[in-house]
Amino acid sequence: MDVLKKVPVREQDPKVRAANFEEVCLGYNEEEAREEASRCIQCKNPKCVKGCPVSINIPGFIKEVEQGNIEEAAKVIAKSSALPAVCGRVCPQESQCEGQCIRGIKGEPVSIGKLERFVADWSREHGIVPEAPEKTNGKKVAVIGSGPSGLTCAGDLAKLGYEVTIFEALHEPGGVLTYGIPEFRLPKEGVVQPEIDNVRKLGVKIETNVIVGKSVTIDELLDEEGFQAVFIGSGAGLPMFMGIPGENANGVFSANEYLTRSNLMKAFRDDYDTPIVAGRKVAVVGGGNVAMDAARTALRLGAEVHIVYRRSEAELPARAEEVHHAKEEGIIFDLLSNPIEILTDEKGWVSGMKCIRMELGEPDASGRRRPVEVKGSEFVIDVDTVIMSLGTSPNPLISNTTKGLDINKRKCIIAEESTGKTSKEGVYAGGDAVTGAATVILAMEAGRAGARGIDEYLSARE
Repeated sequence: MDVLKKVPVREQDPKVRAANFEEVCLGYNEEEAREEASRCIQCKNPKCVKGCPVSINIPGFIKEVEQGNIEEAAKVIAKSSALPAVCGRVCPQESQCEGQCIRGIKGEPVSIGKLERFVADWSREHGIVPEAPEKTNGKKVAVIGSGPSGLTCAGDLAKLGYEVTIFEALHEPGGVLTYGIPEFRLPKEGVVQPEIDNVRKLGVKIETNVIVGKSVTIDELLDEEGFQAVFIGSGAGLPMFMGIPGENANGVFSANEYLTRSNLMKAFRDDYDTPIVAGRKVAVVGGGNVAMDAARTALRLGAEVHIVYRRSEAELPARAEEVHHAKEEGIIFDLLSNPIEILTDEKGWVSGMKCIRMELGEPDASGRRRPVEVKGSEFVIDVDTVIMSLGTSPNPLISNTTKGLDINKRKCIIAEESTGKTSKEGVYAGGDAVTGAATVILAMEAGRAGARGIDEYLSARE
């Protein structure tokens, strides 16, 4: 064994997986996990923990894995994370825990994410479930949204003895885990639902098909339904568009709609009657993880797929692993290109996309070099479907129906980072509803902060 290199993780062959929706990464078995765990040098001042937004005791759980005590490893992780099987799959470990790993200075960092995934999967397969508190404290808390921040906040509060009810607008819980991230990256029945069930086993109730702001307001939850505090974890599901000519054509989707049809409504399965325009030749505009998810979904539905991104590969915001997988599967990257018009046929359907070449200028506020148009460089891509993946913002329904809840110019709820406290008494918020679109693990961090804030608030009122 070369201690400077990660134990390789098994994956589906690219040519095979490009035609199915089964999980790409197959993960470690116990022998591989213990071997990889032995690479951890058990730092006395572990920087990896500081790199983890929810502060998992990473050396602690890895040592248990190395010794074969997988159930103990699961208990260590459970103290900090309610969604380990999810985080082990979709967290950007390379820029967080693994990015801080000392082993990575002279070699490759320890595969912390793959080890977390192994522990979570082992726990599920062996029926290990979290223990609910023996009794509740009689205090009711409402959580809006069953995505990563809502589930985490609800789980932490339930462990403290609160009676928690989650209100979810859609017919299935999970938020972005259910409707946003594709099956081949995050299996719904095998991974997401068992993680949600574990939160339920802590005593959390989940009510679906409840649109807060329409079915019930936050004021009604506090004044009439007996809830003493509310956490808003409603995410950022409102898609952004470019505002270019032809963007309203038939065959133009937001990545949100496209992925929701496939993931939540099972449009990718032949035994479901949910329609989706598969497309013969698809352009996905954007370069983030959501763009990669939409592109790889379209590919599996039989299309030739182009990623159209206005910067170079070095500036792609998507995880390196996702870009690597997309390239392996045959997705074409049209970089330093930007759409300026969607072309249509006589029936109003997409017939092509006019783009312009870009070059990189000086860095902008994000630190990335700003793309500048190259005059006279227009060209047309022959496509029949366009998927816009340009980011999302919070739906203003909750803020519009809640007096005293302050928002910023981006329509995001203003909340304290350390506690989730908003301008309205008893109301806390976190995740994408506060920050705009971000990662699963950052939403979970905000959920933990909100639980702490609510606990401090309600404890002080005794």
